[in-house]
Amino acid sequence: MLRTAAPPSPYPHSSLPRAADPDRRRTSASVVLRSVLEHGPVARSTIARLTGLSPASVTDHCARLTRRGLIRESAVPRRSGGVGRPHVPVDLDATRLVVGGVHVAVPYTTVALLDLRGRVLAERRLPHGTTEPSRVLARAADGLTALLDRLSDSRTPDARTPDSRTPDARTPDARTPDARVPDARVPGPRVLGVGFAAGGWVDREAGAVVEHPLLGWREVAVRDALAARTGLPVHVDGHARALVNAERLFGRARGSGSVLHLFVGNVVDSAFATHDEVHHGPRSQAGSIAHLPLAGGTEPCACGRSGCLQAELSERTLCRRAYEAGVPGIRGADGADPMRLVEAAAAGRPAAVRLLLERARMVGRAVALLADVLNPERVVVTERGVVHREDCLAALLAEVGGQRAATVAPTSFPESVLAVAGGSVALDVLYRDPLGASPERN
Repeated sequence: MLRTAAPPSPYPHSSLPRAADPDRRRTSASVVLRSVLEHGPVARSTIARLTGLSPASVTDHCARLTRRGLIRESAVPRRSGGVGRPHVPVDLDATRLVVGGVHVAVPYTTVALLDLRGRVLAERRLPHGTTEPSRVLARAADGLTALLDRLSDSRTPDARTPDSRTPDARTPDARTPDARVPDARVPGPRVLGVGFAAGGWVDREAGAVVEHPLLGWREVAVRDALAARTGLPVHVDGHARALVNAERLFGRARGSGSVLHLFVGNVVDSAFATHDEVHHGPRSQAGSIAHLPLAGGTEPCACGRSGCLQAELSERTLCRRAYEAGVPGIRGADGADPMRLVEAAAAGRPAAVRLLLERARMVGRAVALLADVLNPERVVVTERGVVHREDCLAALLAEVGGQRAATVAPTSFPESVLAVAGGSVALDVLYRDPLGASPERN
C-alpha cells in the first residue's frame, strides 16, 4: 500500500479560488503557490506585487507552504540594486513530494509519479490482460506502489531534477513498457494523492467512469476502488480536461485566456478552458465530440451514420487502414501500436506517410470546426502524427488556415502525455487548494 501523506482534500473539486470566495486563506495560498510555480525563484516582495496581497500575507502563506513541503528558500540570496538586505527568494520544492498518476487507455494502463512541476519521475506501461475494471485498477495501484519503492531505493541525496519551466526534453519514450526512473533523484518522496484520467465519459464529481464503450466500462467507481487499494486521496477526470489543466499549469498554454484541447487516440474527445476554468457541464459530459460529423469522412460508425469524428480518426481505424495498405509491423486494428506506423513513415514507407498526412488533414478540419464554435486563444492537439512529424503538423495547420493556424500547437508533453494526464488531475487539485491537499509538517 502506498504511504498516505494527507487526508482527502475537503475541496477536492473546487474551482480555482477567486478573491470573492469565502475562504480567503485558501484563495490566497493558491495564488501564492501559482506565482511561485510561474516565476520562481522569486522574492516574497515580488509575489506581493504580482498578486496584490500584502507583504505580511505573502510571508505568512510562504511559511505555511514551506511547512507543507511545497516551497523552500532558494540557496542564493539576491540583492535589489546591490544595496540593502538581500532578498531570499522562494521556489517550488520538487524534491520532497510527488503525485501518482493513472491513465487507462484501450490497450494498456500507464502509471507514473510526477513532481510538483508536472515532470515525470517514473513511469510504467501495463498492457491489459483483461479490461475487467477491478483487475485493471488493482494492477494500477500495485504498479504505483512498485514505482514508489523503486524511486525511493534509487534516489541519491545530492541530486536534483532538471529545473525546467517546460516539460523535460530528456524524458524517455513513454512507449517503453518497463519502469523508468531518471538519474536525478533525492530520497524520501511522499505521495500527496493519485490522479486518474481516461477517455470516454468520466464524472469528476462522482469519481467514476460513467461510460467507456471501448473498454466496456459502465458506472465504474474509480475513486473508491483506487482509494481503497492505496490509502490515498484519489481525484478523477477525463483525459482531455486533465491535459488542458497540464497545459495551463506547466505547458505552452500557461497565461492564455482560453484553451481548446483536442485529443485524438482510440478515443477522440476535447476540452475547453476559459479564465482558468475547465468547462465540465452536467455530470462532466462536456467535450464529447465522438459523433460530430466530419466533412469528407467515410468510415461507418456504430451509431449507424458514416464520418463521425471518432470513427474516422480513431487509432483503430488508422491501424486497420495501415494493415490493409500493407504497412510493415501493423497487425490489424486490434492490438496494433500506431507508433509502428510513425516508425514506418520515418523509414520512408510511402503508404505510412500518406495515411498519417490524410489523418492530420482530417484532424485539421476538426480543429477548424471546433475553433469556429469556441474561438479559443490557443489550441493544443494531441495526435501521434502531429506530435512526431513536421509534415503532419504542416498539413493540419494548412487545413485550419488563416490567422487561426498561428494559435495551434501540438501537446507540450510529446513523450509522456498519458502519464502527465493522470498526474495532472491530482496536481490541479493541489494548485487550486494547496492548504487542503497537502499535510502540514511539524
